[in-house]
Amino acid sequence: MALPPLSYNMRSLWVRKSATLLTVVGIGATVAVLAGVLSLQQGFANLYAQGGRSDVVMFLRPGATSEGESGIGREAAEILKKGVEEIATAQELFDDPAAGILFAENQPLASGELYLAVRRQKLDGGETNVPIRGVEQASFAIAGESLKITEGENFKGGTDEVIVGQALVARIKNCQVGRTITLNTTPFTVVGVFDCAGPFRSEIWGDAARMSEALERPGFSRILAKLKPGVDVAKLAERLKNDPRVPCKVLDEKSYLEGQTKALSGTLITLGVFLGLVMGTAAVFAGTNTMLAAISARSHEIGVLLAIGFRPFSVFLSFVFEAVLLGLLGGLLGCLMVLPINGVRTGTTNFQTFTEVAFAFQVTPQVLGIAVGFACLLGLLGGLLPAWRAASRDPVDALRRH
Repeated sequence: MALPPLSYNMRSLWVRKSATLLTVVGIGATVAVLAGVLSLQQGFANLYAQGGRSDVVMFLRPGATSEGESGIGREAAEILKKGVEEIATAQELFDDPAAGILFAENQPLASGELYLAVRRQKLDGGETNVPIRGVEQASFAIAGESLKITEGENFKGGTDEVIVGQALVARIKNCQVGRTITLNTTPFTVVGVFDCAGPFRSEIWGDAARMSEALERPGFSRILAKLKPGVDVAKLAERLKNDPRVPCKVLDEKSYLEGQTKALSGTLITLGVFLGLVMGTAAVFAGTNTMLAAISARSHEIGVLLAIGFRPFSVFLSFVFEAVLLGLLGGLLGCLMVLPINGVRTGTTNFQTFTEVAFAFQVTPQVLGIAVGFACLLGLLGGLLPAWRAASRDPVDALRRH
């Protein structure tokens, strides 16, 4: 089955460049909005995915869905840290256990952590919940090279000093080095700024014992631990689920952090689909009008194509291709429009923890692929009716209307 040359459709779009441009811009704007929302979702989801490791686990209270809902007493915490044989020791992790932090060779790499969301004032006005984390020194060994002090120094154990995540410095008041953050009635001095993979760069860290006293939280929210190589997390979780002494929920860090993105990611995807459908409907009508106008003006050309032997289905496919090409051009324009926001930093509230999280838009290849595919779909939907009308024309009638 022969098809009209593709150059015919491309030349036709160029001849009617004003209508073509309006349609392409309409589709491009629709695609840009969709891609922008998806870029926001990708930035949020990837932020959490970057910070998760499968060889690090956390112990939570049974039934807890997040560390904010969890609570583990200090006695139970000591049993977990010292009694779970799957937890690695300093000797097994470091060639020099004393590098950076002093550890006994047989000391388990497990840390009790306290987590609480506290209202803080934003630099641009208003308030938001900021995660406060009390950590033991083992937390830094578990984090390893992924956590770096970028300004100032680390806090000293047992003191009223804190370090703040890099994402908070330009967003939250009193998060600069040398400032004082008051928690309840206890003033804490900011002595350093740290950067860390994942959502932790939006947190404030301090000594677990001092945070426990200041925030009046006697226990821990979770126990974080580094596992020995080859440990099956699922088997460990099943064993500790019904442990008679300290029953707890066990999750690897990667799975836990990915689970914390579901609510907001789902909301952003739903928003993107809704906006895409609303704006896409208008773009489809614009594409349909453009193609109908083009077919009306090209009645004689359609008659010639049918008269010289091209079958109606070939003409139909030719005009469908032209409509899809319109969509493709709109998709490429939309991608160009959204590229400048890549890397732009923003912040929002994570619906599952109700705390402020700072992250950057990420215009990933996946986002661009979805955008271009959606644009081509809009072009296809807008071109089906005009293409069918063109293919169903009577050749004699079409030639007579020239």
